[in-house]
Amino acid sequence: MRLTVSKLSRFMLRGLFIVLPIVITIELVRWVFMTVEGWLSPSLETFVPPHWYIPGMALIAFLLICVLIGFSAYSRRGARLWRIPGRVLAAIPGINKIYGIIQDLFEVMSGENFEDESVVMVKLPNSEVELIGIVTKKGTEQNDRIADLLGEEQLAVFLPMAYNVGGYMIMVPKSCTRNLDMKPAEALQLVLSGGLGSKKAPDTSVK
Repeated sequence: MRLTVSKLSRFMLRGLFIVLPIVITIELVRWVFMTVEGWLSPSLETFVPPHWYIPGMALIAFLLICVLIGFSAYSRRGARLWRIPGRVLAAIPGINKIYGIIQDLFEVMSGENFEDESVVMVKLPNSEVELIGIVTKKGTEQNDRIADLLGEEQLAVFLPMAYNVGGYMIMVPKSCTRNLDMKPAEALQLVLSGGLGSKKAPDTSVK
């Protein structure tokens, strides 16, 4: 095979597309590991003798703390207790915006606060074009600012944009949507990647 500049360029680009996601993922994991290790290791070393301490113990301790916090949050008293730090951050001007965005992002990615059939296909009016969206509010919900703006047969749907962290929130009739058998996190990943990162097509059957 004769090598040319154009072929070498294509080989290099293909190699970059293979290597860079691996390198970036490893670096992100390493950054998280080093951050948690540097944050907790001084406190942990006060309880563990220096000759017993092994790098990585702080990360294990952090995961165990998260397990304990998650377990305690299942009780009413525990849930109220762990809501206090969030309420404090939400009351600080400026910081409350950052905290709110991060909290909402994690809630969307976890999918815990979404009901079944939260991912829908939204049909644009007078068009055959459809967009994947995530139902965030329903008109039947009580004591909610967004839900109060909706009719009983309306939905608030978030439409994420490909290769972007932004999106649109639209209010549409239920008749303009059809449910997808997909989790919100899967829908976000599918849309944000422009559909290029998923090999498996979603089940678009109506429920």
